Amino acid sequence: MGRSLLGLLVITGLAGTINNNSLSKSERKTAVSLLKETRSDLSGSVKDLSNHQLNYRISADKQSIKEQLYHLTLTEKNLWAVLENTMKKAANPEKRTEVRMTDEQLINFVEKGDARIKLAAAIENKKPAYRSVNEALSIFKNRRAAHIKYMKSTTEDMRNHVVQMTFGWIDCYQLCLMIAARSNRTAQQINEIKTDTGFPEQ
Repeated sequence: MGRSLLGLLVITGLAGTINNNSLSKSERKTAVSLLKETRSDLSGSVKDLSNHQLNYRISADKQSIKEQLYHLTLTEKNLWAVLENTMKKAANPEKRTEVRMTDEQLINFVEKGDARIKLAAAIENKKPAYRSVNEALSIFKNRRAAHIKYMKSTTEDMRNHVVQMTFGWIDCYQLCLMIAARSNRTAQQINEIKTDTGFPEQ
């Protein structure tokens, strides 16, 4: 997943590029493609699953597929709020020296599950309140559509708005890539549950 997009980052030389103005066409294409691809991957990972399958746990301390989806949908909402709030503040290009990872490295870091993304305690402890998997998935897709629309048209200086995450500093363009990569990671985890020997057949 995402290998072609990671290749595009390297080929175009965009990994870690400092852009003082609006995003380039290639940057937009990479972000939009990743948002679309990971949306499709996540949707496909939960397609046609029964309630029994959605609620199956590999072990008592592991999340079910339903819980994985609920958590992702809520967290993605909160991470996009971080992006929006950061973009409302003054640009802080002086903090770009704190950005240690290229775009490619960040995507790999998140997709492999190495990133420990912790939000404010009030957000972290909030329980998802979705009535069903279909509702959560619909909300996820609608938000993604809005995020894709934003990335296609924004003229804001995302590269010079830098935010500190638990694992280090990233710019707001990278934050968008991170949001997409997180759903890729969730899709991988869901698919791992589906390959467990005890996973229900229906």
